[in-house]
Amino acid sequence: MRVLREDGEDRQVRDDGGGGADVVIVGSGVVGAACAEALTRRGACVLVLDRGPLAAGTTACGEGDLLVSNKAPGPGLTLAQASLSRWPRLLAALREELGPGRAECEYEVKGGLAVATGEPEGAALCDFAAAQRAAGVDARELAPGEAAAYEPHLTPGVRAAVHYPQDAQLQPVLATTSLLAAVRARGGRIRTGVDVAGVETGRDGRAVGVRTSEGRIPCGAVVNACGPWAGEFAAAAGAPLPVLPRRGTVLVTAPLPHGTVRHKVYDAGYADTARSADPGLQVSAVVEATQAGTVLIGSSRQRCGFDGTLRAGVLRALARGAAQLFPVLGGVPVMRAYGGFRPYTPDHLPVVGEDPRRPGLWHATGHEGAGIGLAAATGELLAELWAGEPPHLDPEPFRVQRFAAARFGRENGWH
Repeated sequence: MRVLREDGEDRQVRDDGGGGADVVIVGSGVVGAACAEALTRRGACVLVLDRGPLAAGTTACGEGDLLVSNKAPGPGLTLAQASLSRWPRLLAALREELGPGRAECEYEVKGGLAVATGEPEGAALCDFAAAQRAAGVDARELAPGEAAAYEPHLTPGVRAAVHYPQDAQLQPVLATTSLLAAVRARGGRIRTGVDVAGVETGRDGRAVGVRTSEGRIPCGAVVNACGPWAGEFAAAAGAPLPVLPRRGTVLVTAPLPHGTVRHKVYDAGYADTARSADPGLQVSAVVEATQAGTVLIGSSRQRCGFDGTLRAGVLRALARGAAQLFPVLGGVPVMRAYGGFRPYTPDHLPVVGEDPRRPGLWHATGHEGAGIGLAAATGELLAELWAGEPPHLDPEPFRVQRFAAARFGRENGWH
């Protein structure tokens, strides 16, 4: 098979049998797995490396949301719409290829419900929904009394509500392992417990391999799918990237009767906190059930480096917000709490594509808390660009070059 790269260079895809690969993907989370699946579907020889267990980082700490409800019109929403449309087709193709027992991911189109308990917040919520509808989102405004038909246990203090029937959920680790199962079935390789220390380059500056804890591995391209660690990896590769960890915390309740919480429900401030650049702690109420009957309670955001300490104040704020939305949760025991790090970028858009400062180094990162939902379209877009195919959406807003005009760009090797 021959592949025409995005830069026009024709090259032979090969598997040298000695541990090399056409593409080395660093990171086995859902985004790295989606890239590996899309590349192997095009015949690429792929090696996925991770220093930890499969899908054990940000993906394992996610709630599995596939959302359009919290996205303002723009490239982020366009990517979310493409990914939301692609996920069910991708899962169906994986079931056909692997068999149903190896590709069941608890996919459910449950819908979302955004609510406001104050008049100003309600007006802002309805304005936001109107803008989304103009961009093709199915956003249905409800009268205050209608919200109870969707969520019988919701607080009666709701003043405005918007139903988003397109929102869905899947189990993120199951989705990731299904993608990687397809990679293996096509001859791709996956190695865990391997630390990638850097990227090796040729005389022309192009990436030609990676240095790992188990030795050098030659390759034709490297994909940085390191999630919140992507900034560190990019800097080590000689192409700094403004990706920072943004911490979030989730509470998990004991199992409740089916139907206690039917949708992903969140207060009107959730979208604002997701788009905020404030590094300090921000909390908004988010409540949703899993197929196992437990209820997941979020959401918090804070840029505090890689400090993984669970803070009692954050846990109390999450519990208080959930009980205000759903008074029935006030007496429900919390089984556990966990935290994780999301890959944050200053403009809240992912970075997808080849880095012109280091040809052969590709990025697929910066999705913050939306990586599960955006992974399907991200993997497809990266593989299309790598193979020289017409992309299914405009890649320009996601290219790393957008940082060149900023102070970050001037200080980090942009010309």
